[in-house]
Amino acid sequence: MPKNFEHQPPKNILIIKLSAIGDVVHSLPFLETLRSGFPGAHLDWVVEEDAFRIIEGHPGIDRIMISRRKSWGREVLGAAKGPWSVLKEVRGFLKNLRAKKYDMVIDLQGLLKSGVLTGLSRGKRKIGMSGAREGGWFFLNEPRLPVDYDQHAVDRYLRVAEYVGCNAVSTRGSIPVPGSEKKKIDKILDASRIGDLPLVAINPMAKWKTKLWEPGRFAVVADKIRDEFHSNVIFTGSEHDREIIEHSIRLMKGDALNLAGKTSLKGLAYLYGRCKTLVCTDTGPMHMAVAMGCPVVALFGPTAPWRTGPYGRGHKVIRTDLDCSPCFKKKCSHISCMKDISVERVLAGVREILKD
Repeated sequence: MPKNFEHQPPKNILIIKLSAIGDVVHSLPFLETLRSGFPGAHLDWVVEEDAFRIIEGHPGIDRIMISRRKSWGREVLGAAKGPWSVLKEVRGFLKNLRAKKYDMVIDLQGLLKSGVLTGLSRGKRKIGMSGAREGGWFFLNEPRLPVDYDQHAVDRYLRVAEYVGCNAVSTRGSIPVPGSEKKKIDKILDASRIGDLPLVAINPMAKWKTKLWEPGRFAVVADKIRDEFHSNVIFTGSEHDREIIEHSIRLMKGDALNLAGKTSLKGLAYLYGRCKTLVCTDTGPMHMAVAMGCPVVALFGPTAPWRTGPYGRGHKVIRTDLDCSPCFKKKCSHISCMKDISVERVLAGVREILKD
Protein backbone atom coordinates (compact mmCIF):
# COMPACT_ATOMS: atom_id res chain seq x y z
CA MET A 1 0.00 0.00 0.00
CA PRO A 2 1.50 3.42 -0.90
CA LYS A 3 2.82 5.05 2.24
CA ASN A 4 0.88 8.30 1.96
CA PHE A 5 -2.43 6.39 1.97
CA GLU A 6 -1.67 3.55 4.36
CA HIS A 7 -5.17 3.45 5.86
CA GLN A 8 -7.39 4.59 3.01
CA PRO A 9 -6.08 4.74 -0.57
CA PRO A 10 -7.63 7.37 -2.85
CA LYS A 11 -10.79 6.37 -4.66
CA ASN A 12 -10.82 9.25 -7.16
CA ILE A 13 -7.78 10.91 -8.75
CA LEU A 14 -7.62 13.72 -11.31
CA ILE A 15 -4.56 14.42 -13.47
CA ILE A 16 -4.35 17.81 -15.16
CA LYS A 17 -1.86 17.78 -18.02
CA LEU A 18 -3.20 19.79 -20.92
CA SER A 19 -0.48 20.02 -23.55
CA ALA A 20 1.65 19.71 -25.61
CA ILE A 21 2.01 16.38 -27.40
CA GLY A 22 5.52 15.70 -26.12
CA ASP A 23 4.62 16.77 -22.58
CA VAL A 24 1.61 14.45 -22.52
CA VAL A 25 3.75 11.56 -23.78
CA HIS A 26 6.20 12.32 -20.96
CA SER A 27 3.32 11.90 -18.51
CA LEU A 28 2.46 8.34 -19.56
CA PRO A 29 5.01 6.62 -17.27
CA PHE A 30 3.58 8.69 -14.40
CA LEU A 31 0.08 7.52 -15.32
CA GLU A 32 1.12 3.88 -15.41
CA THR A 33 2.97 4.22 -12.09
CA LEU A 34 -0.08 5.82 -10.49
CA ARG A 35 -2.35 3.10 -11.85
CA SER A 36 -0.01 0.42 -10.51
CA GLY A 37 0.11 2.06 -7.08
CA PHE A 38 -3.65 2.64 -6.86
CA PRO A 39 -5.19 -0.16 -8.95
CA GLY A 40 -8.68 0.35 -7.51
CA ALA A 41 -8.85 4.11 -7.97
CA HIS A 42 -11.04 5.89 -10.53
CA LEU A 43 -8.54 7.93 -12.56
CA ASP A 44 -9.58 10.93 -14.70
CA TRP A 45 -7.48 13.20 -16.93
CA VAL A 46 -8.06 16.74 -18.24
CA VAL A 47 -6.28 17.38 -21.55
CA GLU A 48 -6.50 19.89 -24.40
CA GLU A 49 -7.87 18.76 -27.74
CA ASP A 50 -4.55 18.86 -29.66
CA ALA A 51 -3.03 16.18 -27.40
CA PHE A 52 -6.22 14.24 -26.66
CA ARG A 53 -5.50 11.45 -29.16
CA ILE A 54 -2.31 10.51 -27.31
CA ILE A 55 -4.23 9.25 -24.27
CA GLU A 56 -7.48 8.28 -25.99
CA GLY A 57 -8.28 4.65 -25.24
CA HIS A 58 -5.57 4.26 -22.62
CA PRO A 59 -6.53 1.38 -20.32
CA GLY A 60 -5.23 3.23 -17.26
CA ILE A 61 -7.69 6.12 -17.63
CA ASP A 62 -11.34 5.90 -16.65
CA ARG A 63 -12.50 9.26 -18.00
CA ILE A 64 -10.99 11.96 -20.22
CA MET A 65 -12.24 15.55 -20.11
CA ILE A 66 -11.23 17.67 -23.10
CA SER A 67 -10.57 21.36 -22.70
CA ARG A 68 -11.19 23.14 -26.02
CA ARG A 69 -9.64 26.35 -24.73
CA LYS A 70 -8.03 27.41 -28.01
CA SER A 71 -11.08 26.54 -30.10
CA TRP A 72 -13.39 28.36 -27.72
CA GLY A 73 -11.34 31.51 -28.16
CA ARG A 74 -11.48 31.26 -31.95
CA GLU A 75 -15.18 30.42 -32.01
CA VAL A 76 -16.13 33.41 -29.86
CA LEU A 77 -14.53 35.68 -32.46
CA GLY A 78 -15.64 33.70 -35.51
CA ALA A 79 -18.93 33.25 -37.26
CA ALA A 80 -19.31 29.51 -36.79
CA LYS A 81 -20.55 29.80 -33.21
CA GLY A 82 -21.81 32.71 -31.20
CA PRO A 83 -20.50 33.57 -27.73
CA TRP A 84 -23.58 32.09 -26.05
CA SER A 85 -23.06 28.73 -27.73
CA VAL A 86 -19.43 28.70 -26.62
CA LEU A 87 -20.40 29.76 -23.11
CA LYS A 88 -22.86 26.86 -22.93
CA GLU A 89 -20.11 24.43 -23.92
CA VAL A 90 -17.68 25.90 -21.39
CA ARG A 91 -20.29 25.60 -18.66
CA GLY A 92 -20.84 21.95 -19.58
CA PHE A 93 -17.10 21.28 -19.37
CA LEU A 94 -16.83 22.94 -15.95
CA LYS A 95 -19.89 21.05 -14.73
CA ASN A 96 -18.18 17.77 -15.64
CA LEU A 97 -14.97 18.94 -13.98
CA ARG A 98 -16.79 19.64 -10.72
CA ALA A 99 -19.17 16.68 -10.84
CA LYS A 100 -16.90 14.54 -8.70
CA LYS A 101 -15.08 15.07 -5.42
CA TYR A 102 -11.49 13.95 -5.87
CA ASP A 103 -9.24 12.66 -3.13
CA MET A 104 -6.29 13.99 -5.10
CA VAL A 105 -5.89 16.51 -7.94
CA ILE A 106 -2.41 16.58 -9.52
CA ASP A 107 -1.37 19.54 -11.66
CA LEU A 108 1.51 18.34 -13.85
CA GLN A 109 1.37 21.43 -16.08
CA GLY A 110 2.22 24.16 -13.59
CA LEU A 111 0.76 27.06 -15.57
CA LEU A 112 -2.11 29.48 -15.04
CA LYS A 113 -4.40 27.54 -17.40
CA SER A 114 -3.93 24.32 -15.41
CA GLY A 115 -3.92 26.13 -12.08
CA VAL A 116 -7.36 27.61 -12.72
CA LEU A 117 -8.76 24.15 -13.48
CA THR A 118 -7.08 22.81 -10.35
CA GLY A 119 -8.72 25.57 -8.34
CA LEU A 120 -12.15 24.95 -9.87
CA SER A 121 -11.99 21.19 -9.32
CA ARG A 122 -13.33 19.68 -6.11
CA GLY A 123 -10.24 18.09 -4.62
CA LYS A 124 -9.23 17.23 -1.07
CA ARG A 125 -5.54 17.39 -1.96
CA LYS A 126 -4.30 19.68 -4.73
CA ILE A 127 -0.71 18.84 -5.58
CA GLY A 128 1.84 20.49 -7.85
CA MET A 129 5.55 20.97 -8.37
CA SER A 130 7.93 23.80 -7.62
CA GLY A 131 8.69 26.00 -10.59
CA ALA A 132 5.03 26.58 -11.43
CA ARG A 133 4.74 29.72 -13.56
CA GLU A 134 2.10 32.37 -14.19
CA GLY A 135 0.78 31.99 -10.65
CA GLY A 136 -0.26 28.37 -11.21
CA TRP A 137 0.95 27.53 -7.69
CA PHE A 138 -1.73 29.78 -6.16
CA PHE A 139 -4.43 27.13 -6.63
CA LEU A 140 -2.66 24.35 -4.73
CA ASN A 141 -3.55 23.52 -1.13
CA GLU A 142 -0.29 21.70 -0.33
CA PRO A 143 3.28 23.03 -0.38
CA ARG A 144 4.80 22.76 -3.83
CA LEU A 145 6.87 19.60 -4.25
CA PRO A 146 10.53 20.52 -4.82
CA VAL A 147 11.81 19.02 -8.08
CA ASP A 148 15.05 19.38 -10.02
CA TYR A 149 14.48 21.04 -13.39
CA ASP A 150 17.81 19.75 -14.64
CA GLN A 151 16.23 16.30 -14.44
CA HIS A 152 14.32 14.89 -17.36
CA ALA A 153 10.60 15.73 -17.35
CA VAL A 154 9.71 12.04 -17.01
CA ASP A 155 11.81 11.78 -13.84
CA ARG A 156 10.21 14.92 -12.41
CA TYR A 157 6.76 13.46 -12.91
CA LEU A 158 7.83 10.16 -11.37
CA ARG A 159 9.03 12.18 -8.39
CA VAL A 160 5.43 13.36 -7.96
CA ALA A 161 4.27 9.74 -8.10
CA GLU A 162 6.79 8.89 -5.39
CA TYR A 163 5.55 11.80 -3.28
CA VAL A 164 2.01 10.44 -3.25
CA GLY A 165 3.32 6.99 -2.38
CA CYS A 166 3.77 5.15 -5.69
CA ASN A 167 7.14 3.61 -6.54
CA ALA A 168 8.13 3.80 -10.20
CA VAL A 169 7.32 0.67 -12.16
CA SER A 170 9.16 -0.65 -15.19
CA THR A 171 7.26 1.06 -17.97
CA ARG A 172 7.83 2.53 -21.40
CA GLY A 173 4.75 4.70 -21.32
CA SER A 174 3.55 3.37 -24.67
CA ILE A 175 0.75 4.98 -26.68
CA PRO A 176 -2.32 2.77 -27.22
CA VAL A 177 -3.10 2.26 -30.90
CA PRO A 178 -6.38 0.66 -32.07
CA GLY A 179 -6.34 -2.00 -34.76
CA SER A 180 -8.14 0.29 -37.21
CA GLU A 181 -5.25 2.77 -37.18
CA LYS A 182 -2.72 -0.02 -37.68
CA LYS A 183 -4.64 -1.25 -40.72
CA LYS A 184 -4.66 2.26 -42.22
CA ILE A 185 -0.89 2.59 -41.96
CA ASP A 186 -0.32 -0.94 -43.24
CA LYS A 187 -2.54 -0.13 -46.23
CA ILE A 188 -0.63 3.10 -46.98
CA LEU A 189 2.71 1.31 -46.84
CA ASP A 190 1.46 -1.57 -49.01
CA ALA A 191 0.10 0.86 -51.60
CA SER A 192 3.46 2.65 -51.64
CA ARG A 193 5.24 -0.62 -52.45
CA ILE A 194 7.60 -0.27 -49.52
CA GLY A 195 8.41 -3.96 -49.65
CA ASP A 196 10.43 -5.79 -47.03
CA LEU A 197 13.29 -3.31 -46.70
CA PRO A 198 13.80 -1.73 -43.25
CA LEU A 199 12.00 1.55 -42.60
CA VAL A 200 13.73 4.71 -41.38
CA ALA A 201 11.67 7.81 -40.61
CA ILE A 202 12.75 11.44 -40.79
CA ASN A 203 10.72 14.18 -39.07
CA PRO A 204 12.54 17.40 -40.04
CA MET A 205 10.05 19.94 -38.68
CA ALA A 206 9.56 21.81 -35.39
CA LYS A 207 7.40 24.70 -34.22
CA TRP A 208 10.41 26.84 -33.30
CA LYS A 209 12.48 28.14 -36.22
CA THR A 210 15.55 27.89 -33.99
CA LYS A 211 15.13 24.10 -33.84
CA LEU A 212 15.19 23.61 -37.62
CA TRP A 213 17.99 22.08 -39.70
CA GLU A 214 18.54 22.79 -43.40
CA PRO A 215 16.29 20.79 -45.80
CA GLY A 216 19.26 20.02 -48.05
CA ARG A 217 21.09 18.33 -45.21
CA PHE A 218 18.12 16.11 -44.45
CA ALA A 219 18.12 15.17 -48.15
CA VAL A 220 21.77 14.09 -47.97
CA VAL A 221 21.08 12.08 -44.80
CA ALA A 222 18.10 10.38 -46.46
CA ASP A 223 20.15 9.41 -49.54
CA LYS A 224 22.96 8.01 -47.39
CA ILE A 225 20.49 5.95 -45.34
CA ARG A 226 18.95 4.50 -48.51
CA ASP A 227 22.32 3.63 -50.06
CA GLU A 228 24.33 2.51 -47.06
CA PHE A 229 21.65 0.63 -45.13
CA HIS A 230 19.38 -0.43 -48.02
CA SER A 231 16.40 1.09 -46.26
CA ASN A 232 13.23 2.88 -47.28
CA VAL A 233 13.02 6.46 -46.01
CA ILE A 234 9.73 7.96 -44.84
CA PHE A 235 9.29 11.65 -44.06
CA THR A 236 6.65 12.60 -41.49
CA GLY A 237 5.12 15.88 -40.36
CA SER A 238 1.86 17.81 -40.38
CA GLU A 239 -0.15 18.90 -43.42
CA HIS A 240 1.44 22.36 -43.09
CA ASP A 241 4.89 20.75 -43.40
CA ARG A 242 4.13 18.87 -46.58
CA GLU A 243 5.44 21.47 -49.05
CA ILE A 244 8.73 21.96 -47.18
CA ILE A 245 9.25 18.21 -46.95
CA GLU A 246 8.56 17.86 -50.68
CA HIS A 247 11.38 20.36 -51.21
CA SER A 248 13.75 18.13 -49.20
CA ILE A 249 12.70 15.07 -51.22
CA ARG A 250 13.29 16.92 -54.53
CA LEU A 251 16.84 17.60 -53.36
CA MET A 252 17.45 13.86 -52.95
CA LYS A 253 19.08 11.69 -55.58
CA GLY A 254 16.78 8.80 -54.66
CA ASP A 255 13.15 8.50 -53.62
CA ALA A 256 11.40 8.85 -50.27
CA LEU A 257 7.79 8.62 -49.13
CA ASN A 258 6.17 11.82 -47.88
CA LEU A 259 3.53 11.01 -45.25
CA ALA A 260 3.25 14.54 -43.87
CA GLY A 261 -0.40 15.15 -43.03
CA LYS A 262 -1.32 11.59 -44.07
CA THR A 263 -1.47 10.01 -40.63
CA SER A 264 -3.36 10.57 -37.41
CA LEU A 265 -1.44 10.81 -34.14
CA LYS A 266 -2.27 7.19 -33.38
CA GLY A 267 -1.24 6.15 -36.88
CA LEU A 268 2.01 8.06 -36.57
CA ALA A 269 2.78 6.30 -33.30
CA TYR A 270 2.22 2.91 -34.93
CA LEU A 271 4.33 3.91 -37.95
CA TYR A 272 7.26 4.81 -35.70
CA GLY A 273 6.84 1.47 -33.98
CA ARG A 274 7.55 -0.18 -37.35
CA CYS A 275 10.69 1.89 -38.01
CA LYS A 276 14.29 0.98 -37.21
CA THR A 277 15.05 4.55 -36.21
CA LEU A 278 13.75 8.13 -36.45
CA VAL A 279 15.94 11.10 -37.34
CA CYS A 280 14.33 14.26 -36.03
CA THR A 281 14.53 17.67 -34.44
CA ASP A 282 13.36 18.38 -30.89
CA THR A 283 9.63 17.95 -31.38
CA GLY A 284 6.62 15.99 -30.13
CA PRO A 285 6.96 13.11 -32.64
CA MET A 286 10.41 12.38 -31.17
CA HIS A 287 8.79 11.46 -27.84
CA MET A 288 6.09 9.45 -29.61
CA ALA A 289 8.76 7.35 -31.31
CA VAL A 290 10.53 6.75 -28.00
CA ALA A 291 7.24 5.66 -26.41
CA MET A 292 6.74 3.15 -29.22
CA GLY A 293 10.20 1.62 -28.80
CA CYS A 294 11.79 3.29 -31.83
CA PRO A 295 15.35 4.55 -31.18
CA VAL A 296 15.87 8.15 -32.31
CA VAL A 297 18.70 10.33 -33.58
CA ALA A 298 17.68 13.73 -32.25
CA LEU A 299 19.16 17.09 -33.29
CA PHE A 300 19.22 19.58 -30.42
CA GLY A 301 20.15 23.25 -30.52
CA PRO A 302 18.38 25.83 -28.35
CA THR A 303 16.88 23.31 -25.92
CA ALA A 304 18.28 20.97 -23.27
CA PRO A 305 18.20 17.22 -24.05
CA TRP A 306 18.78 16.35 -20.39
CA ARG A 307 15.41 17.96 -19.65
CA THR A 308 13.27 17.06 -22.65
CA GLY A 309 15.38 14.80 -24.85
CA PRO A 310 14.64 11.19 -25.80
CA TYR A 311 14.10 9.31 -22.54
CA GLY A 312 15.95 6.09 -21.84
CA ARG A 313 18.79 4.21 -23.46
CA GLY A 314 19.55 3.47 -27.08
CA HIS A 315 19.04 6.99 -28.46
CA LYS A 316 21.57 9.42 -29.92
CA VAL A 317 21.48 13.17 -29.26
CA ILE A 318 23.44 15.32 -31.70
CA ARG A 319 24.30 18.84 -30.53
CA THR A 320 27.12 21.37 -30.62
CA ASP A 321 28.90 22.46 -27.48
CA LEU A 322 28.34 26.20 -27.78
CA ASP A 323 28.42 28.56 -24.81
CA CYS A 324 25.03 30.02 -25.78
CA SER A 325 23.29 26.64 -25.97
CA PRO A 326 20.79 25.89 -24.56
CA CYS A 327 19.26 29.38 -24.70
CA PHE A 328 15.57 28.32 -25.06
CA LYS A 329 15.03 31.15 -27.56
CA LYS A 330 12.49 30.95 -30.36
CA LYS A 331 14.28 33.69 -32.30
CA CYS A 332 17.98 34.00 -33.04
CA SER A 333 20.02 35.96 -35.58
CA HIS A 334 22.49 33.16 -36.36
CA ILE A 335 21.17 29.79 -35.04
CA SER A 336 24.74 28.47 -34.94
CA CYS A 337 23.73 25.67 -32.57
CA MET A 338 21.80 23.99 -35.40
CA LYS A 339 23.86 25.15 -38.39
CA ASP A 340 27.04 23.74 -36.85
CA ILE A 341 25.59 20.22 -36.70
CA SER A 342 27.20 18.39 -39.61
CA VAL A 343 25.70 15.73 -41.84
CA GLU A 344 28.56 13.42 -40.87
CA ARG A 345 27.70 13.58 -37.15
CA VAL A 346 24.05 12.78 -37.82
CA LEU A 347 24.99 9.85 -40.04
CA ALA A 348 27.39 8.57 -37.39
CA GLY A 349 24.47 8.47 -34.94
CA VAL A 350 22.30 6.63 -37.47
CA ARG A 351 25.08 4.11 -38.14
CA GLU A 352 25.52 3.39 -34.46
CA ILE A 353 21.83 2.65 -33.99
CA LEU A 354 21.28 0.66 -37.18
CA LYS A 355 24.42 -1.43 -36.75
CA ASP A 356 23.29 -2.33 -33.23
